[in-house]
This record gives sequence, C-alpha cells and structure tokens, in this order.
Amino acid sequence: MHTKNQGAEVEKSQFGLMTVRRFAPFFWTQFLGAFNDNVFKNTFVLFIAYKMGDHLASKSDILINVAAGLLILPFFIISATAGQIADKYNKSTVIQYIKFAEIIIAVLAAFAFYYSRVTWLMILLFLLGCQAAFFGPVKYSIIPQHLKSKEIVAGNAMVESGTFIAILLGTIAGGFIAQTHHGQLWVGIAMICVAVLGWLASMMIPYAKAESPDLKMNFNPVTETVHTLKISMEKKSIFLSILGISWFWALGLSYLSQLPNYTKHVLHGSEQVVTLLLTMFSIGIGLGSLLCDRLSGKKVELGLVPLGSLGLSIFGIDLVFAAPTLPLHQPLMNIGAFMSIPGNTRVLTDLLMIGISGGVYIVPLYSMIQVRTRPDVRSRVIAANNIMGALFMVAASVAAAVMLGLFKFSIPNFF
Repeated sequence: MHTKNQGAEVEKSQFGLMTVRRFAPFFWTQFLGAFNDNVFKNTFVLFIAYKMGDHLASKSDILINVAAGLLILPFFIISATAGQIADKYNKSTVIQYIKFAEIIIAVLAAFAFYYSRVTWLMILLFLLGCQAAFFGPVKYSIIPQHLKSKEIVAGNAMVESGTFIAILLGTIAGGFIAQTHHGQLWVGIAMICVAVLGWLASMMIPYAKAESPDLKMNFNPVTETVHTLKISMEKKSIFLSILGISWFWALGLSYLSQLPNYTKHVLHGSEQVVTLLLTMFSIGIGLGSLLCDRLSGKKVELGLVPLGSLGLSIFGIDLVFAAPTLPLHQPLMNIGAFMSIPGNTRVLTDLLMIGISGGVYIVPLYSMIQVRTRPDVRSRVIAANNIMGALFMVAASVAAAVMLGLFKFSIPNFF
C-alpha cells in the first residue's frame, strides 16, 4: 500500500522514487545484481583477452562469444518456469531466494577465479545466467504492483538507468581488478560482498501479492515455453513490443561482447580504453532512459521509439567507419595516448549516442508491456519477452562466433 504523502513526494521528481520503500530496496537489489554480473563477466573476459596466456588469447574471439552465449542461453531455457513462479508466488519472497542463490554462485566463483579454472568459470557463468533468468520476470512485473500509473515510466527509467550505471561501475571494477597483481583473489571477495549486500536489500522489499495463486505449474520447458509465447501473442501491440526489445538486446550484445577485442585489435587500446568505451555506452543508456521520462510527460509515449531506433541506426553505421587507421603493430595505448588521436573522439561520440538512443527506445516498450498486460499473466508475458530476447541474443552470439572465429571477419566488418 502507498500513502498520499509518499505519492506527493514522488511526483516532484523521478528521483523521488529513491526515497520510498516501495521502490528503493528493489532498485538497490537489482542494481547490485547487475553490478555483480558485470564484475564477473568483464573480469573473466579481460582475463581471457589479456591475462590467461597465449594458448587462450589465440582463441579469445571464440571464447568471449561462447561466454556471452552461456550467460544468455538460460533466459531461453528457464524463463517460462520463472514466469510461472513470479505469477504464482509473493514476488518479494521469490526475489529473496534468487538473491541467496547469487551468494552461493559468488562463493564458487571465488574459488574458480583463484585457481584459474576456465571450465569452472564457464559453468558458473551459465549458473549466473540461470539466476538472472529467474529474476527477469519478477524484476519487471513487480514495478506495476508497487508504483502508481504515473510513476511507471519513471520507475522503468530509473531501473534501466540504474542497470547501466551498475554495468558501468561493474565494468570499471572488473577492469581495475583484472589489472591488479592479485586480481583473481579480489574478484571473488568483491562478488561475495556484493551478493550479500544484494540479499540484505531484498529483505526490505515490501510484500507483493501473487497475481495467480491458483496457477498450476508446468515444469516442461518446451510445452510451457510454447504456452508462454502464445500468451504474449494475444495482443499484437504487446508482441510487437517484445520483438522490438529483442532486436535492441541482440544489437547491444553484438556491440558489447566485441568491445574488448575491438579495442585491442582495431583501436590498439589497453584494458583502460575498453573501460572507457563501455563507460560511454553505459552513460548514454542512463542519460537516454532518464531523458525518456522527461520527454514522455509521465505517460507511455510510443512516439519516442522510432526516434530512438533512428539514432541507433545512424550512429551505429557511423561507428563502422569511425576507427582511425593505425600501423599494424601499434603498441597498446593507455587512455591518454588514445585520446590524443583525433579520430577516436568520433568513436566515443558514436557509442555515447548509441546509448542515448537505446535508452529513449527501450523504456517506452517495457512500460507499454507492463501497463497493457493483464496482471494475472504479466510475469509470463515478461518471461516471453526474455525468451524472445534470448533467441535473438543467442543468434547474435552464434553469428559473431561464426563470422569472427570461423570466417575471420574483422570486427568493423561484423559491425
């Protein structure tokens, strides 16, 4: 339940949501989860690209894309079950169980990093994807239960902005850890601490009642996936929104998963430059998401979607041609040397504008799914969104692995 005083306070600013219990604990729970995912993922990727020996570095294109696929694949396999659970049970309790599982994964990851067990880390990356897949449906379906209709766009803007700020900070932390002498020890300690904090934050999330308490669970992933997708197709506008979101995440994965090797082999930049490029993209998403709430006038404004998609296309095309031509054996540059080359400003600007366009594009689509879907099936519709997104992203990962690893495309040609 929300009070009149809380409502009045929130309506002053979208940042006012951070002052009320019906949003703030949930925000920090998902923020810390996104941070931890990216500490793990980016530290692992940088270790493969820079620190784990020539025998792995020579296969880094393939390994990095396999890692990206393993993180995304569970969204396709598990989402239908996760959607049922989120509709059937109290969502705050579901989140608490999910966050406790993250602590277990973090402890196992600490040992795997310390002993440099790449196979173990691949398996744990898959388990981290499973944990995230269970969190996805409840993450977006709990927002309409705790926020008023005029707050939903603001809530989604804060979540998307917060998610990418967490990605940014996780990326910076991962980049810093990867460069330290005892990085394989510190990454485990960091992950365990963050997982515990996320679990503690989840304990403060208010009760969110089950919307379909009498739902009969179907644990067959094939038949339930088909059923979940059928539910999402009941309204054409909802299914088209799902396709639009899925396209965005496939595109975003294609950029983000290639940035480490794009930086190293095309821009001749060090780990610091990888972090800089990811920073520009993440800041852009955050700015675009917050801008979306301002432009929409606190309502779902679908007119922003084509504007965002136009920006994604224009600046994505420009990124293909933005990298300056450098000598083949140019040594890896730090941020100072990288910024001294004029053409690299264009690369950074393109990534920033791709991010801003993405934020403007994605928030209205998520908000429309939430407000136009029946409450009793909302989690399953969001699960369908995750399933379609997984299909698109796994296809993008496979395409990248084949083009870059098998057919030896350059990364700009892949873009």
